Parts: sequence; C-alpha cells; structure tokens
Amino acid sequence: MQLRSVGRSGLKVSNLALGTMTWGVETDFDEAAAQLVAFHDAGGTLVDTAASYGYGETEAMLGQLLADVVPRSDVVIATKAGITRTAEGRFVDCSRGALLRQLDDSLRRLGTDYVDLWYVHTIDDTVPYEETLAALDYAVASGKVRYAGVSNYSGWRLGRAAAWQAAVPGRAPVVANQVRYSLLDRGVEREVVPASAALGVGIFPWSPLGGGVLTGKYRSGVPADSRASGAGRPLPMDLGASAAGIVEAVATAADGLATSPIAVALAWLRDRPGVVAPVLGARTLGQLTAALVCETLDLPVEISEALDDVSAPVIGYPEDAS
Repeated sequence: MQLRSVGRSGLKVSNLALGTMTWGVETDFDEAAAQLVAFHDAGGTLVDTAASYGYGETEAMLGQLLADVVPRSDVVIATKAGITRTAEGRFVDCSRGALLRQLDDSLRRLGTDYVDLWYVHTIDDTVPYEETLAALDYAVASGKVRYAGVSNYSGWRLGRAAAWQAAVPGRAPVVANQVRYSLLDRGVEREVVPASAALGVGIFPWSPLGGGVLTGKYRSGVPADSRASGAGRPLPMDLGASAAGIVEAVATAADGLATSPIAVALAWLRDRPGVVAPVLGARTLGQLTAALVCETLDLPVEISEALDDVSAPVIGYPEDAS
C-alpha cells in the first residue's frame, strides 16, 4: 500500500485502514488475528479502534495480537474516546475527565504507552468545546498521544475546533476527521471536504461501502448471512431509486473491469480529494481479502467521472456561492 500524510501533519499511514468494530462481537480472536496478519502482509499500517468497541474487548484483543502476532512498531494505532457502551446502552461524555480516563483505559487494554492518533469520537454539546479540546492538548503534551483528531464533526464544528487549536502555540493541532463517506453518502462534500482541505485536516471515511450495500449483495434481497438479516433489522441503507442506480452503476463498472463492486467502490473513495484512508470494517478474513483487491485497481478516468455523476450530492446555496 501507499503511505499518505495525514493532513498537513508528519504522520504517515497506509492508504487503507483496518477497522476493528466487529472484533470481540462478530469476529472472534482467531479471525481477528488472520485479518491483522493479512492486512500487515499487504503493507497496511493503520489499525482503527475505539474505547467503546466491544465494550472494551476490541482494544484488549488488539493489544494481545500486537504482543503475539504483529509487532507494535509495525502498526499505527488510532483509537477514540467519548462514547461508553454498557448493557444499559450508549452514553456520550466528552468532558476532559471522561476522555482522559478512557485514554488511560485504552492504553492499558492495548498494552502500549502511547497511541499514534486519538480521536474525540463524537459531538457532546453538554460540554464546552474548549474543555473537550483541552483533553487533546494534555494527551499530546503527556506523550500518551502522538496526533489528535475528531470524528463525525461537521464543517463548522471542524473549523471552530481547528481554529481554536491553532490560535495558541502548544495546543495540539486537529489533523484528522473520521466521517461517514461513500458513493451512497457524499454529504460531507458540501462543507467537510472543503473545510478539511483549507485547514490541513485528513479525512478518514467510515462505512465506505455504505453498510455493505455497495457490494451489490442486497440487489435481490437480504442474504441470510448478512448483518441486515437479523430479526427486525432494516437494510443498511434504503435502496430507493437513486441508491439503486448507484449500486447498478458500480456493478456495471466492475463487470467492465473484470473486478468486484467492492474494489470499484473502494478505489473510487480512496482516490477522492482529501481522503487519507477508508476504514475497512470487515467481519471476516474473506471480506477483508475482497476489499484489499482495490489496491490493484486504478479506476479509468471515464469510469470515475461516471460514478461521480450518478452519485453526485445536491449542492446549492450557500455552499456553491463563489
């Protein structure tokens, strides 16, 4: 894989990231080990996790694998804080105290004394944004974190955070924003993408296959082994006329290139302006292997442009004001 700089920082990571959200929940230890080895062998360096994944079990699993399977020095670890999941539900707390407690817990579970990239996982308007960002400053200054980022921030929130951090020397720059982004979900192109470019912030897309819809497996129903097959669970995205047209366009391009819809959708996203590394959230080694095929694919310009056209988001005033 190619190495890319994260925004205007000195951090360099592989242009695909291994997501771990299913580890310890839908993906067992042996399957996770196989994924990590395959990703490492393919030249991947960036492994993405979070304190809330698997009620903390995901980070613990990754920590054990880094001790036994792949050297810590070969891996760039990104983790997130601000969300806690328990049997009672999901809780958001992005106060300085809560974030730093979660960071310490993450380091303990991961078996390391630092993480390379640490995100504020989500928005918490019950806490002053200055307090949330102060946790990033302390984490970087203490050496527990090398680089700081945010996740799920809109354009104006990203602009406010980046400007605040840049206003005083010694504050930790915001170098990354992890957001939902795919051919089926291009809303971030209205403000987040241009804001990121102006501010020197790298974009890390999550759900790069639209919840699995861009694989094409939902074109004629819901497969029994898919995530959407559980009782009462809807399709990952509503396959309306527009979405269905995008899925068909991806499938047509894949047929013409003798590759898979997965490879086409990921190659398109990987090469979008500002994107550093799509986060691959595979449940199985087979799914990950299928995704890694995109590294052998350079989309012809005419196909990339056709996919742009069929999936283009509606952009109007004031975003289009010049």
